[in-house]
Amino acid sequence: MNLEILCTQVQELAREVGGFIFEERLKFTADDIIHKGKSDMVTYVDKTAEAKIVAALQVLLPGSGFIAEEGTAQDNGEIYRWVIDPLDGTTNYIHGISPFAVSIALMENHEIIMGVIYEISLNEMFYAWKGSPAFLNGQEIHVSTAATTADSLIATGFPYYDFSKLDHYLEAMNFFMRNSHGMRRLGSAASDLAYVAAGRFEGFYEHALHPWDVAAGIIIIQQAGGKVCDFNGGDNYLFGGEMIACNANYFDEFYGIVHQHLG
Repeated sequence: MNLEILCTQVQELAREVGGFIFEERLKFTADDIIHKGKSDMVTYVDKTAEAKIVAALQVLLPGSGFIAEEGTAQDNGEIYRWVIDPLDGTTNYIHGISPFAVSIALMENHEIIMGVIYEISLNEMFYAWKGSPAFLNGQEIHVSTAATTADSLIATGFPYYDFSKLDHYLEAMNFFMRNSHGMRRLGSAASDLAYVAAGRFEGFYEHALHPWDVAAGIIIIQQAGGKVCDFNGGDNYLFGGEMIACNANYFDEFYGIVHQHLG
């Protein structure tokens, strides 16, 4: 398998599906919104985009499995599995704000070997594969070199269905708001991770995540020189529902702060 060629094909697919998503943004109405939870919504755009992605990936890599947000295809323990979020940032999309992104990752057994994140509104394609640098629109990217909270801009995601750690979340936010360049909550974990890889954010943390939120971002950050872990410093960040992502210079300090409040 030539991962570079496959990654190029997946980028083309993400751009094609992203074009569909962008064109549909003004066509759907409130009647098209399905509420999976109070703040967890889906539209026909998500579902159609996922179906398009799954159909194309089945051709690109026959016999592969799927871990996909909208359940278009199933994971049956195949060696190669795609992890797909067809529209990360659906709430942003519904309200007409950015960012929102297509996120596609490929796993070989338990290892992520490729990731593509296409931030649609800015036409930004982030990608990497096993052994490659990380790229943004063909240009190599790297994580930030900042080494302290005082020099960092921090990203997070607000809880929207699991509020079990809300008080601890607010404590961590209080610290970062007082001691860093500031905090941002974009509403798209895939975009947050891509921005860490590109050096726009120094660190990101969030809990109540799903594999499709983070899979592509994990390898892009790692190939850009960054690090990821769970809130206790372990490697249960893909399926464990929580993640810390950071540049290498700031990682120890950032992890220590997040772990103190949320570990």
